[in-house]
Amino acid sequence: MNALSLSTGASTQMTNRTIRIAILTAAFSVATLCAAQNEAVAPATNSAPDVLILINGDKLHGKFVSETAGKVTFHSDPLGDIVISWGKIKELHTTGRFGLLNQTVARGEKQRHIIFPVGTLDVADQMITLHPDNASPPAPIPVKSAQYIMDSATLDKEINRQPGFLAGWNGTATAGATLVSATTDQYTFAGGVNLVRAVPTVSWLDARNKTLFGFNESYGRITQPAYFYPATPPATGSIAVPAVVTKSSIAHFGAERDEYVSQRLYALGQATFDHNYAQDLRLQQIYGGGIGWTVEKSPKQEFDLKGTIQYEEQQFTPGSGNVDQNLIGSTLAANYDLHLKLLRYTQTLSFIPAYNRFSAYSATETNAVAFPSYKNLSFSLGTLDTYLNDAPFIGTATTPPTKPNSFQFTMGLTYAIKSKY
Repeated sequence: MNALSLSTGASTQMTNRTIRIAILTAAFSVATLCAAQNEAVAPATNSAPDVLILINGDKLHGKFVSETAGKVTFHSDPLGDIVISWGKIKELHTTGRFGLLNQTVARGEKQRHIIFPVGTLDVADQMITLHPDNASPPAPIPVKSAQYIMDSATLDKEINRQPGFLAGWNGTATAGATLVSATTDQYTFAGGVNLVRAVPTVSWLDARNKTLFGFNESYGRITQPAYFYPATPPATGSIAVPAVVTKSSIAHFGAERDEYVSQRLYALGQATFDHNYAQDLRLQQIYGGGIGWTVEKSPKQEFDLKGTIQYEEQQFTPGSGNVDQNLIGSTLAANYDLHLKLLRYTQTLSFIPAYNRFSAYSATETNAVAFPSYKNLSFSLGTLDTYLNDAPFIGTATTPPTKPNSFQFTMGLTYAIKSKY
């Protein structure tokens, strides 16, 4: 009985083990078969490179990036991104799908949803043939009629959509500081944030609107501690000299909104707030509107002229010898922006006349140079020169007398803020 029981138990264990192995083997086989079927059904990724053939016969393999205004951008691993005009291209064949727009995007029709074909491209004899999915190709078009060619998502986003207010911002943030601890203690801080939001967010489309914000502050403080020195005989004791604190503060905040009515002409509204401790100017606030004109615009430089009609209020430090005043005037400004590989230079000139009090005019000039250093960081130099004609002058209660001109030079690090829209 015992031997039979042992034999039966061992046989049962071997049978259960065999069943489990068979089940696992079958499950693995089914999973392998399903994976093979899925792999067979899934479309193969086309990793073949795009081909660009120049008119001299040179052939490049790489990736077609985009075309705007007759300029083709093609990426080749040995050469990087190269830009070529259609006239130098004999053939172009792409494996990726791109959107093609062969019409001018009219400013008055910006709210109309534009539908464009999407597919692979073949270019030969200065004609473009687009091959859409599951449809017969449309008639070839001349390359000179192709306004924009790029990935369809980017083209649709920039032409038919608009970023939210918190998206699409580009600009810079700059900071610099000086600390001194010796017989006198001194510290100076200079910083600023300047942001621009242009819609559309790309330079190859005409601007529809632009929003600008800027804040810049330079604050310094020098402290000479109190001390005693012996009195001159025959006097006895010592003479106390109180602590002396010298402050400097120059602050500027500005906001502007531009609405383009043509490629270069725009209407604008602006508000600015200025404080200059050295000129006894507690607050100057300006609210105005006018027009702007883009005289020159290219990938390397932009030059704008602006003129406004505005309300201006000047508030001076109490006891400075000058009274607060309400003015009607203008801001006449010129802005210049230069982009080079090794530096970026910006300059702003402003003249602010007052029509109800001609002596209450002012002027400013700002210059900034940024040298790219590492990734988004740059080393920057800047100047701010302001002139306030009606600043308190000699003969008032101001001590010491206030100079109408204020000059500031700053050095610091600048971080480039780039939109991910």
